[in-house]
Amino acid sequence: MTENISMPTKYDPQSIEAGRYEWWLQGKFFEAQPESGKEPYSIVIPPPNVTGKLHLGHAWDTALQDILTRMKRMQGYDALWLPGMDHAGIATQAKVEAKLREDGITRYDLGREKFLEKTWEWKEEYAGHIRQQWAKLGLALDYSRERFTLDKGLSDAVNTVFVQLYEKGLIYRGERIINWDPAAKTALSDIEVIYQDVQGAFYHMKYPLADGSGYVEVATTRPETMLGDSGVAVHPKDERYQHLIGKTVILPIVGREIPIVADDYVDMEFGTGVVKMTPAHDPNDFEVGNRHNLERILVMNEDGTMNELAGKYNGMDRFECRKQIVADLQESGVLINIEEHMHSVGHSERSGAVVEPYLSAQWFVKMQPLADASLALQQDEEGKVDFVPSRFENTYSRWMENIRDWCISRQLWWGHQIPAWYHNETGEIYVGKEAPTDAENWTQDEDVLDTWFSSALWPFSTMGWPDEANEEYQRYYPTSTLVTGYDIIFFWVSRMIFQGIEFTGQRPFKNVLIHGLVRDGEGRKMSKSLGNGVDPMDVIEKYGADSLRYFLATGSSPGQDLRYTTEKVESVWNFANKIWNASRFALMNMDGMTYDEIDLTGEKSVADKWILTRLNETIERVTSLAERYEFGEVGRELYNFIWDDFCSWYIEMAKLPMNGDDEAAKKTTRSILAYVLDQTMRLLHPFMPFITEEIWQHLPHEGESITVAAWPTVRTDLHFADEADNMKLLMDIIRSVRNIRAEVNTPMSKKVPLFISAKDAATVIVLEANKAYLEKFCNPEPLTIGEGLDAPDQSMTAVVTGAELFLPLVGLINLEEEVARLEKELEKWAKEVKLVTGKLSNEKFVSKAPEALVNAEREKLADYEDKHAVVLKRLEELKNM
Repeated sequence: MTENISMPTKYDPQSIEAGRYEWWLQGKFFEAQPESGKEPYSIVIPPPNVTGKLHLGHAWDTALQDILTRMKRMQGYDALWLPGMDHAGIATQAKVEAKLREDGITRYDLGREKFLEKTWEWKEEYAGHIRQQWAKLGLALDYSRERFTLDKGLSDAVNTVFVQLYEKGLIYRGERIINWDPAAKTALSDIEVIYQDVQGAFYHMKYPLADGSGYVEVATTRPETMLGDSGVAVHPKDERYQHLIGKTVILPIVGREIPIVADDYVDMEFGTGVVKMTPAHDPNDFEVGNRHNLERILVMNEDGTMNELAGKYNGMDRFECRKQIVADLQESGVLINIEEHMHSVGHSERSGAVVEPYLSAQWFVKMQPLADASLALQQDEEGKVDFVPSRFENTYSRWMENIRDWCISRQLWWGHQIPAWYHNETGEIYVGKEAPTDAENWTQDEDVLDTWFSSALWPFSTMGWPDEANEEYQRYYPTSTLVTGYDIIFFWVSRMIFQGIEFTGQRPFKNVLIHGLVRDGEGRKMSKSLGNGVDPMDVIEKYGADSLRYFLATGSSPGQDLRYTTEKVESVWNFANKIWNASRFALMNMDGMTYDEIDLTGEKSVADKWILTRLNETIERVTSLAERYEFGEVGRELYNFIWDDFCSWYIEMAKLPMNGDDEAAKKTTRSILAYVLDQTMRLLHPFMPFITEEIWQHLPHEGESITVAAWPTVRTDLHFADEADNMKLLMDIIRSVRNIRAEVNTPMSKKVPLFISAKDAATVIVLEANKAYLEKFCNPEPLTIGEGLDAPDQSMTAVVTGAELFLPLVGLINLEEEVARLEKELEKWAKEVKLVTGKLSNEKFVSKAPEALVNAEREKLADYEDKHAVVLKRLEELKNM
């Protein structure tokens, strides 16, 4: 039944969207339906962190995921879209600590337990904000299954994984150089470091030989670390320094005697070929130091200040220390020169602080075996993860091939506390899912795990793993599709793949749809510093969620970046407004019509048959393109069909029977309007859920919601290829007449003579049968249709496939201008003929292209040659006047 409520005159997205999502939730339309017995389809949603604000990139992720979920649900799949949130260790702890600082306290004042209570309170508050934003975006999430990376089930999975990897020797604790964030006071993994080009300098210094025979020249970009030097290295084959190997130099400022060692690591061609060694502050120096037993001297505190081993610089900030050391080196005559140098400096992805290579005892995952298994999977065409676009598989594989061990410990309180304990007396390490039985004799490691450690388990931990007998795990894992940006292939996608293979023996998802970054109108990455960020909630407030979703989903092709401009979103709003107004017209003419009154068996006009055929073609194209994730092309297909075919042509043509006296024709037109609009709303629904639900509820329909209505399918009984071609001829004629009128500034309200010279008798019959359309939309007086008609004197002409048009506009036409126009048209058809002729002359194309495609090109060539000949003939006639 249709609701007995009239659609408002004005399209108001805020009013439509305000209550519709709550109505959806009350109906529980989004819950997975395993009892249906239909094939499962599951989506992986990248869990947003609980900092409370979704950005445009996340809105893009979720818009695409929602499109897939809604479409699959309408196609009859048991579609699961499980929502969740990530605890985001560093980001969330930083937010809570900042809030505490406003009250003049620190986490240490509260202690770990109280601090975590505060953080959970903060999480509950901001998780509510996330849900509200999901609702505003119109996401069809199964809230009955919502998960959080710190809930008990996921924590059990995390501990299980840690223990099993440890027992396999794939997790170990060791002292190594790691990336250290002095602001957050925590270790970072390699991919949490963002490199930026910074103007710096090479500081060239003299390190005097201890025997007084001279000095060696070294250079560094970080002179503050020289306080921790424990050696100098040269290449063993460098003839300049072979006589110095085994000798010692005096470390300037400090006065400590350090050895000169020979190591292949040194590049003889770079600089002076002498490299200072600081094993506690550089990863390469660390490896060299291990080979030569060099002392590891850590001269910096965790907050980036210098420590007591830095001597008189103790307590100074590292960068202030740099300035002071440079001044002291200059004063002592040790500094040779300062060479300006632009170099890449690591910054914390979370805090923005300059990352410090820092010697620290941390927990690591041994990555090589896991990476090897992941790469092996990609050799299995049936079992591999398919990347869309496929080029991103190479991005993923290259990273896996050059993998380094993953530092997984973080010096935080918010997160999964590492399940490792140290014996209070012996220092023995115990790793287990539960604390040792004599817990009073053990102290648990205070560090927590990297957030990505738990996020890597998301596809299967949310399904009940490690209980592999769990019904959800059995039904929905491996998942079907992951949608995410290319910027987190390393952070998240790769980790889900290797953990999925290691613990389930399967890929975690079949497909990974990769999109790009949202950029501003100038192509710049959105950032706080540039002030060009856009809050998706602000966009929704002004233009509605449908406009934002449609823009995000259709604004680019897979893997490409998307440029955001307000004008583009506004154009989508105009499109939605067009849909609204067209729907209102259709509904006004349905007059309380019910679903069972829709009758498509009656006598149909050429326009009726054409729009039904175009609908079939659109259904086929949209479905096929969506299956290939070509949502930009889907958007173009829908836009062209709705705006051009349905609104601009069919609705205008439908007014003829609707304003006439033939009741049977009216009934058929009403039925076709109802059917086409219903099917169109279903096709559009995944992209614009709110407006389509609103319109569909006013249409004659069956069922409670469009969200569970069946996806449209092609109906061969409603496909009329010949009539569609006839309609295209009529449309070409109408367009051409309108164009000619516009060229000579003759309004459509003024009647003008129109002669149509058809190419054959069959075309004459078609045109005569559809004179009503030509009379309505061309306003001719008189209208003359015939085969092989001669052009009247001083006529404007146009050539369409199957006919030639003449408009004798005596007094309105400028003969010279008409000749010039026809010469341009002749040039256009000559180019088309040349282009297609060239293609058909290509033996590779003709032999390898599908036969249907080659035949289509041949038909094009014949058509273009005909048009060229007709225009040429008309030109000769005009020139002879």
